[in-house]
Amino acid sequence: MIGADKIIEKKKEYLFPSSWGNHFYKNPPEIVKGDMQYLYDNTGKKYVDFFAGVSVMNCGHCNQEILDVTIKQMQTLQHTTIIYLTEQMVNLAERLSNILPGDLKRLFFCCTGSEANEGAMLLARLHTGKNEFIALENGLHGRTYLTMSATAIPMWRADPDLSPKIHFAKNTYSSSKSIEEAAKESLKSIEEIINSRGAENIAALIAEPIQGNGGIITPPLWYFKELKALLERNEILLIIDEVQTGFARTGKMFAIENYGVVPDIMTVAKALGNGMPISAFCANEEVAKSFVKPSASTLGGNPVSSATAMAVLDYIEKNDLCNKASILGDILKSGLEKLQTKFSIIKDIRGLGLMLGAELQLEDGQPATEITDIILEKLKDRGFIVGKNGINRNVLAFQPPLIITEENINELLDNLKDVLEEVSTEVID
Repeated sequence: MIGADKIIEKKKEYLFPSSWGNHFYKNPPEIVKGDMQYLYDNTGKKYVDFFAGVSVMNCGHCNQEILDVTIKQMQTLQHTTIIYLTEQMVNLAERLSNILPGDLKRLFFCCTGSEANEGAMLLARLHTGKNEFIALENGLHGRTYLTMSATAIPMWRADPDLSPKIHFAKNTYSSSKSIEEAAKESLKSIEEIINSRGAENIAALIAEPIQGNGGIITPPLWYFKELKALLERNEILLIIDEVQTGFARTGKMFAIENYGVVPDIMTVAKALGNGMPISAFCANEEVAKSFVKPSASTLGGNPVSSATAMAVLDYIEKNDLCNKASILGDILKSGLEKLQTKFSIIKDIRGLGLMLGAELQLEDGQPATEITDIILEKLKDRGFIVGKNGINRNVLAFQPPLIITEENINELLDNLKDVLEEVSTEVID
């Protein structure tokens, strides 16, 4: 174990500058071990993880039940590419087809969320014969060309020459309006884009059911039904990006199920592999049959990732993680709302299940970006890893492994209360 300082030194010597500052803390720890909801640094200090590697470790770090399956498969067969026949990928496809929303059945496996979203957008173009897209403000869909073009968070738009074929509509958040008003404005904005660009040119709208990096932006429950109806009237497909929200995180297997809508295309990644790289874009029979030209992802759906994903689905079902995320999410949200009544810096609490955000705002209405960093640092020092997101990086993100306990949640809330009191005193001083 070389320590945090040496890791940062080597990052600066060998990695691209874009990755030098990608740690939340002024004094970041070197993480060396994970055990379910806990992480450990090189000094032996224990942390309760409330970020889960950005909604990846839904079943916990180094979950032995899942690891046993992964290791057994690695010792048997690791990789052949899909040119050769292996059963793990098709077994996983069959299993997923039985739990995907509505009539979604066909899958194309790849490795990352970016790759899955890029494939979904390609599929939409192939099926419709149209080549433009609508995306929402605050959305994040990936680092490939089309997905970066569909990303509306400035810090993640690195390419200076992105596609002009993506048109951004308002999302369901406004600092000056209610969520209901903002959602209606969003639909109006989408309709205006359809009218101005022409429905005959727009292949699909891509959206996250809850915008994770955008600030845990959570539409009202009626929103996607009205959105889907609007798109259907104009023969435009709906692509739902479940990369962060999928696999029990929001109290449902997939977040879009909270909204009672079946998309035309859906993408999954992250938690499906619980740390192993796997993703997929999924579609109904009608849309899927448009993708006929040969295509493959070299490592997509390899035996190890596929076997691991099957073990993940087994674990979610066996331990009823959907219900657990719903119950524990209510406890965490209720606790955060109680803190909101005591601390004016907490402007809003939002999210579903164990995907919650607390937006922090100063008395003058400005985003409390610097204080957010101070709070994260203090919580880290107390043994709690919490995320941050939002356009202004002023939203505390609570996305823990779904095997977290009520005791863990109460400990976090107690420590967050103490930290907020400390910060309030320091600001006054």
